[in-house]
This record gives sequence, C-alpha cells and structure tokens, in this order.
Amino acid sequence: MAAYDQAFRDLPPNADAVDVRTDYGVVRFYRFAGTGQASAPLVLLPGRASASPVWADNLPSLLEVGDVYTVDLLGEPGRSVQERPIADGADQAAWLHQALAGLPEDRFHLVGLSIGGWNATNLALRQPELVASLTLVDPVFVFDDMPLGTVVRSLPAAFSWLPKSWRDGFNSYTAGGSPVEDVPVAQMIEAGMQHYQLRLPQPTRIAEEELAGLDLPVLAIIAGRSVMHDPGTAVATAERALPAASVRVYPDASHAINGEHPDRIAADIAEFLAASR
Repeated sequence: MAAYDQAFRDLPPNADAVDVRTDYGVVRFYRFAGTGQASAPLVLLPGRASASPVWADNLPSLLEVGDVYTVDLLGEPGRSVQERPIADGADQAAWLHQALAGLPEDRFHLVGLSIGGWNATNLALRQPELVASLTLVDPVFVFDDMPLGTVVRSLPAAFSWLPKSWRDGFNSYTAGGSPVEDVPVAQMIEAGMQHYQLRLPQPTRIAEEELAGLDLPVLAIIAGRSVMHDPGTAVATAERALPAASVRVYPDASHAINGEHPDRIAADIAEFLAASR
C-alpha cells in the first residue's frame, strides 16, 4: 500500500473514490471528470499485479476524450478487496459486471491494458449489456498465446522469496529493456508481485470464433515490440476475427505501450469513439 500510495501521487488530484460491493468483494474505482464529449465514461482496466496508478501518464490526454473511471481489478494488488473465490472466467465477468452496474451510468467504453484487455473482452463476451465499446491495448490471451520464452522468464518473478532484482529484470524485459528501479509505478508492480498472493484462475486464450461473435465496436492497439505475444500473429488474428474492428500497430512500442505513447493512444481512442457513434 505504501508503494501504491507513492505511485498514486502522480495521478490528477481530483479523483473521487467510489467503492462498489459485489458478490465477490468490494471494487475500488476512481472517477475523474473530463472535458471531452464521449458518449459514455471510459473505464480503464490495468494489467497484472497493477492498479489505477499505472494510468498516470494516460489520464491527462484521456480526460480530453471524456469522463474516466480507473478500477483496481478484484483479486489483484490494489484497493479492491476480494472476499469470495473467483473460480473461472464466468466469475471474472460476474464481478466486473456487478461493479459497473453499481456506478451511476448505464454504458461504458472499456479500455483494457494487458490482462485488463482480457478482462474487458471476457466481460463483453459473457455479459455485454453495459459495454458500449472495447479498446484493447496490447491485450494478453486475446489474439495470441504467450510465448514460451516469456513464460519461462516470468517464473522467477512469481516467487516472492527470490531477489527483487529478478522481478525488476522481468518488468524491464516486458518494457523493452527500460530501467524500472526508480519508477514509482514499476515499484508498485514489483511490491505487488512480492507481497500480494494472487488467488485467481489462470486466464485461458479466447478462441478466435468467440471473438468473431463480438457485436460491438472494437479498437485493438498492438505493440510492435511486445514480448507478451507475437505481434504479427496478434494483428492477423484481430483482423481475421474482427473484420469490422480498427487495428492499430505501434511498431516501436513495447508492452509498456501505455506509458510510452499516452497521447497517441488517446488520439486513437477519440477517433475510434467518434467513428463509432
């Protein structure tokens, strides 16, 4: 929580905390009033071992698109508190649907980063009633499997008793080799890896035929240097399974794409939402 609070200081200061009780626990949102005219609020879903502060670089430009909620995923390190087992994808969709239903608005543009993209897609496939659109920012287990090399490199990061440098090494690897030791968000992620024990089911790859059944606007943003999937395969799957989707490739981006290209992501989302009206 100390690392979380330190990273949270980089977010805009006008956050309103909103706690929503679900059957699976209490879900923490933060609401930011935007200046844009999006038809519904954006809800930002972070990646694994991450939370709302991971969006610090993105919020200034996204608030020009519209109102924004960030959410701490249930069962991940953060201010949400899991109180009941989450056993499978149906449970993952259920808690997120209930959490969104507890907000005052009735429709939301979901923006999911990494595993947050999987959560957003999983919800849209199972309980799409509240989902106005999907923006998937280098999502994992959606358009391709995780490469074996990345799986192997991630194993040391899964054991809290191993040296911190090993977890920093993995986080740097996913961020294209950038140093992470003195970055507040990276320190928060490393602290979550070390001090928080996940009790969540391993997400399974979403089948291509399931993706083809999505009946809502989708924007897929793929990092050209991502190590969390094969970027070429991910692009091909997205274009094949979602012919009506908009697929954007950022050739020089790593899996830390949201921090590397915040303004470009916001511009692409704004253009996507305007075209989807």
